[in-house]
Amino acid sequence: MHYSKEVEQMVCIKKGPNHGPAPIPEEGKWVQAKEIKDISGLTHGVGWCAPQQGACKLTLNVKEGIIVEALIETVGCSGMTHSAAMAGEILTGKTILEALNTDLVCDAINTAMRELFLQIVYGRTQSAFSDTGLEVGAGLEDLGKGTRSQIGTIYSTQAKGVRYLEMAEGYITKLALDKEGLVIGYEFVRLGMMMDKISKGADPKKALEESTGHYGRFEGADKYINPRHQ
Repeated sequence: MHYSKEVEQMVCIKKGPNHGPAPIPEEGKWVQAKEIKDISGLTHGVGWCAPQQGACKLTLNVKEGIIVEALIETVGCSGMTHSAAMAGEILTGKTILEALNTDLVCDAINTAMRELFLQIVYGRTQSAFSDTGLEVGAGLEDLGKGTRSQIGTIYSTQAKGVRYLEMAEGYITKLALDKEGLVIGYEFVRLGMMMDKISKGADPKKALEESTGHYGRFEGADKYINPRHQ
């Protein structure tokens, strides 16, 4: 290490208080994090790309500085979905510092990684006060039955009104309207559940019927429409 002439000529003054970093909550403990291996926790975060045409929800489970589980969910950009596949290959096994400085292909995923890094190293995680943290596999709980992301897709125009296309329950197949033309319910298909049944050998038609449900005052509506074609 090189010092300037001005620094070399300075009088040496003894360092005062040296109590280390403030402790942060990590998996039920208070930790003075000094190295990457001191960091553990599970958390979520959202990132967006430069033109803001798409977003990524990223979930990471970190144990002793290493990413042991990652869930990448994207919306709004076809290229981003392929970038998510790359990120899934890249993230696990890296330290959070490595992942922060790795090109995760997509701006939105890179931004989400940055936001998560900040949360994790400051102790702002969902598992901050959970003894021993959350097990590997906890990230899948966000997907629920059928292992499918919860998506809300709604389209609307001033001229023709609203169209529900996808809700948390599933893919919308019908909208129920009352006499005034107001939406009072809808029919949905749980795509994850349906595909799971089909993959296990169920008849596709029966699987569709068993995975179809209704919400609101669907029965007895004045009119039903297909939101994608009517």
